[in-house]
Amino acid sequence: MPDADPTPPLQQLLQHPALWRGRSVAPVATFATGFAALDQALPGGGWPRTGLIEVLTAQQGVGELRLWLPALALLSRAAEARWCALIGPPFEPFAPAFAAAGVQIDKLLVVRPPQPLWATEQALRSAACDIVFAWVAQAASRDLRRLALATEQGRAPGVIFRPASAERESSPAALRLAVQAVPQGLRVRFIKSRSVTREVIELAFGP
Repeated sequence: MPDADPTPPLQQLLQHPALWRGRSVAPVATFATGFAALDQALPGGGWPRTGLIEVLTAQQGVGELRLWLPALALLSRAAEARWCALIGPPFEPFAPAFAAAGVQIDKLLVVRPPQPLWATEQALRSAACDIVFAWVAQAASRDLRRLALATEQGRAPGVIFRPASAERESSPAALRLAVQAVPQGLRVRFIKSRSVTREVIELAFGP
């Protein structure tokens, strides 16, 4: 007779990273953000390795991508690094700035598709990317649910940049942030999270 699984089914369920349990949360795999204050605030001490993340901005180009440069450097220089995809960026990515931040340029994939949501889902499902960024003006709840599922299938986080007006909409994203430019860097406000230690933090960017 085979040995019984020592972990009861209920305990297995409670350990699933997608499960929310009020003030208690299941462990979640993360990677460092590159900002100590942000790591301290986020569940698990960093960005989640899977799941949908929404970043809301009043306007594009306020520094929302600089928030991710340390993570891009970390992911792109890993021993078995996959692609870091940018789907439909509103501005032309400036390669020297990425390189100066330590990002391995040959791991960046820039795509300007006619259907950004479809392209984002395919990139996430492909398992060829370590992270996928997409700039999306409008998205229905069903589209966001498909993206959330795709992050689990491809084992990579999906970061969706959306306008600040989307805060009024419901979302399946596990993490929602609103970001605002401040003189020294960026103010980050947590809209939705499994658990955070602070609701608003300010991050200083170097010169």
